[in-house]
Parts: sequence; C-alpha cells; structure tokens
Amino acid sequence: MKIENPNPIQWQFSERAAQLQSSFIREILKITQRPDIISFAGGLPSPATFPVERMKAAYDKVLSEAGKVALQYGPTDGYAPLREWIANSLSTEGSTILPEQILMTSGSQQALDLLGKVLVDEGSRVLVETPSYLGALQAFSVYRPEFKSVDTDEHGLVPSSIDAVAKGARMLYSLPNFQNPTGRSLSLERRRELVETCARLAIPLIEDDPYGSLSYRGEPMPKMVAMNPDGVIYMGSFSKVLTPGIRLGYVCAPLPLVRRLELAKQAADLHTAQLTQMVVHEVVKDGFLDEHIPTIRKLYSDQCQCMLDAMKEHFPTSVSWTEPEGGMFIWVTLPQQIDAMKLLEQSLAAKVAFVPGAPFYANDPASNTLRLSFVTVPPERIREGIAILGKLIAGML
Repeated sequence: MKIENPNPIQWQFSERAAQLQSSFIREILKITQRPDIISFAGGLPSPATFPVERMKAAYDKVLSEAGKVALQYGPTDGYAPLREWIANSLSTEGSTILPEQILMTSGSQQALDLLGKVLVDEGSRVLVETPSYLGALQAFSVYRPEFKSVDTDEHGLVPSSIDAVAKGARMLYSLPNFQNPTGRSLSLERRRELVETCARLAIPLIEDDPYGSLSYRGEPMPKMVAMNPDGVIYMGSFSKVLTPGIRLGYVCAPLPLVRRLELAKQAADLHTAQLTQMVVHEVVKDGFLDEHIPTIRKLYSDQCQCMLDAMKEHFPTSVSWTEPEGGMFIWVTLPQQIDAMKLLEQSLAAKVAFVPGAPFYANDPASNTLRLSFVTVPPERIREGIAILGKLIAGML
C-alpha cells in the first residue's frame, strides 16, 4: 500500500553537493549519440580496438577454473597477481616498484577522487596544467581546493613556472604523455626538470598516464615514477589499451600514501570487482598487450594524420593546432575574436560536434580554443566534418 506524504521532503543538500557540476563533455555526448552527428567530441577509444574474443575467452576460463573465487568479495588493494604484473611492468633496472605500492581502482577516475580525498583540504593549493584534464578538475573540485595554474607552452608544462605558485601546494597534477586535451608531450629534459623541481619543493607529483602506450612511433617515454618513486604518484588504466567498459585502473604510490588511499577506498566501495581483475590478468599475463597495442597505434596514427591533412586543406591560415605524436586529441587555437562556444552552436546545427576548450581551464579560460578527437570517426567522415568546421570558422572571421 502506498503511503500518502502530506509533507513533501524539502531536500537539504550538503555544501559539497552544491559544488558538483555535470561534465560539459558528457552533456555534449548526449547530443552526439545521434548517428547523423559527426562527433569529434568524445574522448572514447575506438570500439574497433576492443579485443572482444580475447575478453570472452578470459571470462570463460576464469569462471570455469576459479568461478567461486572470482565471484566472491576481494581484498581492497586488489587481485595480487595483477598487482604484481603491474609492479613488474613499472619497474626498471634502477627502480623497483613493489606490488604493495599498487592499489587497484574502479577506473583511474576513482584514483583521482581518492587522491583528492586523502591529500586535499578546503582551500588547499593544487597545481594543474594550463589547460588540464577536465575529469581531474571535476574530481578535485569536490574537495574545494585553490587551483593554481602552471604555465604551459607549445611543448607542454613549463617546470620553471612552478616556483611562483608552489607555496603550500599539496600536489601537482600532470599528464606528460599526449595530454588530454592538447595532445602535447613533455620532452625527457622537461620530465627530469619537473621531477627535480617537485622534489626540491617537496610537492607530490601526480603522473597520470592513460595514453603513454599510444605513441605512434612505438617508443614510450621514460616514466617519471622511475625517476623518483618516493615523490611521484603514478596513475594507469586499462581503458585505452583494452576497454573502458571494465572500469579498471590503478595507482602506484609510496607506501605511506597508498595505505591511506586504501582506507579511503574501503569506505568508498570495499574493492574493485574481483572478476574483472582476474579476467584482465588472464588477458595480459602472457604478453597480449605487446601484440595488441601496435594495432591501436596504427589505427589512431592513420586517423590522426587524416584529420591533420584535412585541417591543412580546409582551416583558415589564422587557425593553429597541435600535431600529436600519439594519443587521441588535437588542440585547436582559433583567432582571438572567435568564441568556440558560439562556433559549437553553429557546428551542432551543421551536425558536427567538438568540445570547446574553456572547460579545461582551472583559471582564465581561453574561449578561442577547442579539442578534437579523431579515434572513433572513419576517415571519410573526418574529412567531411573538418570541411564543415573549416567553412564555419571562415564565416566567423
């Protein structure tokens, strides 16, 4: 029997809830689900790269041979064989990572939330790139930090600009490889300078690395965590090299920090799905990624070049853009007088979508920027969509 409620609840939300905002990208993606839209908006990996049959075989094997273990609760820190595999993959000749330093998470987005929860108090200073990953800004903003932007140029983050904003900083968040949203990567020299600067200033450095394996040249840059395991927090994910649907990521951190992150995760979700972790370990343990990742690189490299060629043909000469050597994104800078949000209105009417750049800035957004993703769009649609965008941009000059 339904009970009548004469006094409807007037919901009193927490101050933290008032801080929550929907991702601008997610709102755009709702529109781009229509098949007639050419979408350069999503940061989604191409479904063509998903190893469906390999995953299916792994699920069958795990459930057949260890089903009762896979379907049971698991430890908060994660499935031990997978943690050991990750630790070995991160270790180098001069730097050994222990399995105890690895915490499995429900996607790397959860790692961002846990880091914010453990390291950030209201008003704490958090250093971010200009621009930075929108999902990280969202995750950290719940804890009400004071975002301070670190300078960037055409080569990425500028380590020499950190000193000016370093006072009291709890952490510096960086994406050194094919950054989201710009596609830029840090040189080896800048990586060393960044690690040395953060070590000198005693600032924890977060190295978020979802795209590092997607170098079109096939030679990933050295990881900063190997340069200073005591001061660098490394974040990884299986979303871009296997599939995002499994929601499996991890964080590698110094032991005192990883124990705090583990306690925060216990309170959040007890543990990441044991079945998923066992399946992923079954897939990767014998070197499958070594044969699988090159196919992803080839596909993304070809589609990136297709988009770059189309932009050179159709975009006005007053527009500039990055030319990434890996990853999933191209960053476009329009003439100063063009607002990318207004361009988006016209673009959506013409059935082409992209992400304006302003939401990626923690401070002082540049309204004349935008992000393009090429990995889920076939070449003929890339050329068609870029031609439309070029015509719209020219019409706004």
